[in-house]
Amino acid sequence: MRSFIVFLSLAAVFLVAGCSDPRSWRIPSVGSLKPSNELEKLNSVQAVGAPFTRYLFEEYRDYANFRHEHRDYADALHFARKGIAAAYGETVMPEVLDDWDLNRGHLQEMVPARAQLVDVLENGGRDVAARLAARAQARFDCWVEQQEEDWHGDIPHCRREFYAALRELQTLVVPEPYAEPEPPVTVQQPVREPVPLDQAMFIVFFDWDKSVLTQSALDVLDAIADEVKSREDVTRIKIVGHTDSSGSRAYNQRLSMRRGNAVRAALAERGVDPSKLAVEGRGQEDLLVKTADNVREPANRRAQISLE
Repeated sequence: MRSFIVFLSLAAVFLVAGCSDPRSWRIPSVGSLKPSNELEKLNSVQAVGAPFTRYLFEEYRDYANFRHEHRDYADALHFARKGIAAAYGETVMPEVLDDWDLNRGHLQEMVPARAQLVDVLENGGRDVAARLAARAQARFDCWVEQQEEDWHGDIPHCRREFYAALRELQTLVVPEPYAEPEPPVTVQQPVREPVPLDQAMFIVFFDWDKSVLTQSALDVLDAIADEVKSREDVTRIKIVGHTDSSGSRAYNQRLSMRRGNAVRAALAERGVDPSKLAVEGRGQEDLLVKTADNVREPANRRAQISLE
């Protein structure tokens, strides 16, 4: 899970264990290693700071105690520490997906979901509806933790609660413009117009340090090819490759071009006129989710395709 600052009393345990398990850096769920000190601190600390951080503290406190009651001591310790940080008024972000053992199918959904959550939080969600924003973040973290516990099981209930909170929060942060109700329609509805070109934008995602298109990406490109071939107003398809901030800028620039060219080749194979396909690479210069340097962020490993 996370890189923890481990108690000195536990140091000898980890040095002797030499774990090779991919989750070996988590504190094992053993009775002698229960996170009692953190939970005691979590349950007694007085939360300060903005309303959002106080509500987030309450969410993490409840979830940490829940995980502890179910003998999941590693995750109880992790969420206890997030709760303590929130209680002190610190900015605590949603879980970074690369830190969890999730399969590709989960990531295809979770990456854009996390990007939407971060976007609405950073654009006023924490202030506009503090309690709702805290619930959305806590339910997202719960979804991540539950999904790792059961790779192939049912969809976690926290996923449903996360989406419900996110959708409500999005309507509050970006309310739909008011429009006068139209009179009842008494004539046949017109045929649906094509999506305006300035709104026709698609995104495909890539694995870390890869320019190979996944099956999900190919499905998106199938839809793009069908859209382009069904209309006559498309004169140019702009493909922009992107990377996250891990690696050097020079390398990321080349990688972004490889990703853009991979999309171009796939669209040409699907019957799109190659003369309409324009590719550029922006490396790490236009991050979808803002991060520091050398951060592996799945949402930033992408190619954006727009119709012009």
